[in-house]
Amino acid sequence: MSVDWGHVFAGRVGGMTASEIRELLKLIDRPEIISFAGGIPDPDLFPSSAIARAYEKIFQSNSGAGAALQYSITEGYTPLREWICDYMGGKGVNIGLDGVLITNGSQQVLEFVGKLLIGPGDKIVVTRPTYLGALQAFSPYEPTYLSIPMDEEGPEMTALIEALAQKPKFFYLVPDFQNPNGTTVTLARRHAILDACEAAGVPVIEDTAYCELRYDGEHLPLLAALDCERNGGKLTNVIFGGTFSKTMVPAMRVGWVNAAPEVVNRLVLMKQAADLHASTINQIVMHDVVSQIFDSHLKLLRTQYKERRDAMLAALEEYAPPGVTWTKPEGGLFVWIEAPEGVDGTELLARAIKEANVAFVPGSAFHADRSGKNTLRLAFSVTKPAQIREGIRRLCGLLKTAA
Repeated sequence: MSVDWGHVFAGRVGGMTASEIRELLKLIDRPEIISFAGGIPDPDLFPSSAIARAYEKIFQSNSGAGAALQYSITEGYTPLREWICDYMGGKGVNIGLDGVLITNGSQQVLEFVGKLLIGPGDKIVVTRPTYLGALQAFSPYEPTYLSIPMDEEGPEMTALIEALAQKPKFFYLVPDFQNPNGTTVTLARRHAILDACEAAGVPVIEDTAYCELRYDGEHLPLLAALDCERNGGKLTNVIFGGTFSKTMVPAMRVGWVNAAPEVVNRLVLMKQAADLHASTINQIVMHDVVSQIFDSHLKLLRTQYKERRDAMLAALEEYAPPGVTWTKPEGGLFVWIEAPEGVDGTELLARAIKEANVAFVPGSAFHADRSGKNTLRLAFSVTKPAQIREGIRRLCGLLKTAA
């Protein structure tokens, strides 16, 4: 008698869904496709030489190679954690080593937060739209989503306060150049969010994958920094997720979480059960690289990505038909399109690939309730300016006939 795997699977498996983005990334390998789909860094900008030198240093020393290839402590490579403490301290987040855990990218932070805080039926607050990867991380733990709309300053406060009154487990937010819509939460709105969440006793999960990729304006304080400022210098009500995937390279899978020590202690136990620790050699290499080139490499990324963002915004100004609106992000990797009601992003994508060799991500993927069918996410990071202009011209030609 064969196993009925559908019967054997845990109930939470039903909450696991495929990522539209992961599937669309396969299209990038087709040379004829102009892809605005993957919000990934440009491999031409990877600090490959610095990474190669760092690996070479390790293997020039037998003792160094042995340590780099060995098991390590779950919390992470101590010099890298010390670098993170200094980096976060420069942003107003004063933490000790007991407030830092190295993770396999910031996606693992979201998975661990879901495991730590969500039980079946628990309410959690997310924005509409929100990061698809967060929905994927949280959904297997069977939450009830409370989705709140956004305006140009961030989450709408009336809706947030109403959601907080339902006693959710947490509020998840990407405050800087949000994936997917590029919105940055204003300073006044950040204070209002913390006021409301503190009053309700609800923690904030701050996801900051893009915060260093600012092209215009001034950097705003992290929610974690404002939290420390309010609580005698201690990180109290915010769980902060950081990553090197967008600023250095994604394949090394080095991220981190900062939180109150009692939270980090629990996350350490989860990591021990999940994978023991992040790759020792990758942590050592990442520490070497960021210690040498972090600031200079950020300058390069900001220059290159700003040019591409500007090309996309200029092309939309030139080609977008009436009734189509879009965000004008000050940083990050994304522009968010809202087409007239009646346009279905999924149907438009099928046409765009078949008729125009253009790819993007339908906006409904970023809504917990699968609304937002008339929205699209466009990423500009891996496409050169001339291709961006041509791709937008093609896409806008389809939008003229889509409604």
